[in-house]
Amino acid sequence: MKKILVLGSLNIDLVQRVPRLPQPGETLPAGELHLFPGGKGANQACAAALLGGDARMAGCVGNDAFAETLLGALRQSGVNTTLVRQADTSTGTAVIFVLPNGENVIVIASAANGAVSTAAAIEAVDVLEAGDFLLCQLEIPLDTVQTALRAAHERHVVTILDPAPACTLPDNLLSFVSILTPNQLEAGFLAGSSTPRDSAEAAACAQTLRRRGAATVIVKMGEQGCLIADESGTAETPGLRVEVRDTTAAGDTFNGALAVAMAEGAALRKAARFANGAAALSVTKPGAISSIPTRDAVDRFLA
Repeated sequence: MKKILVLGSLNIDLVQRVPRLPQPGETLPAGELHLFPGGKGANQACAAALLGGDARMAGCVGNDAFAETLLGALRQSGVNTTLVRQADTSTGTAVIFVLPNGENVIVIASAANGAVSTAAAIEAVDVLEAGDFLLCQLEIPLDTVQTALRAAHERHVVTILDPAPACTLPDNLLSFVSILTPNQLEAGFLAGSSTPRDSAEAAACAQTLRRRGAATVIVKMGEQGCLIADESGTAETPGLRVEVRDTTAAGDTFNGALAVAMAEGAALRKAARFANGAAALSVTKPGAISSIPTRDAVDRFLA
């Protein structure tokens, strides 16, 4: 089985449901505060494991009580955690406000995630062979991400980058990316244009990013599904209608599922359909890791 290594963030998510976002200086009553294990890296690793992949996590937790909570959640999901290090600082956190329509806003504190070094990245990638998969995001230092992508690219590993939170990316970094998976906001930002509203605008953004170096671009468009652009052209994978409760970790679930399907030999468009199904199911439950569906659930849903 192809290995799926996730190099990225591990956070504790502090989640509250709010009727709306508060104005400056305003105190707003909200729902009960919930604590969930999360972080884009941990979410993607758990998604890959729960959906049937050989998933490994590389990253950094702190020296507080949150660290064992995160490691326990990863292991319970079936993730190999031998490449997770501990830093002499606090574990990363994310404060998440969930709006009535299920959409969310997130503020993160990097903490231990900022201690993921280039040396740790090289050590992690050393476990991979040609045809394996490396998943990265941007909640750890950018030079660490670039080092990992370059090392994996040189080993002929399939590299999947979720460019979130969005920041300016150099073209030489994008040249190491096999599959770039921005959402609509990130696609517009990286392409230097407005946020794409439909598949035609998403395709234009995707082609711009391909010209900058990414081999394949998948624009994640929520309920609209996703837009795929590669050397063969563009294609749409339609979304799936579900009752949305909380969109936290939907994009991470998509990426983990995409890697699993491709590791099993699925063609890109079939893998994207599987990923759409997993992401759709994830938004029907609250939380991050706690919202990720099992493989059986996704197979039944798509059937």
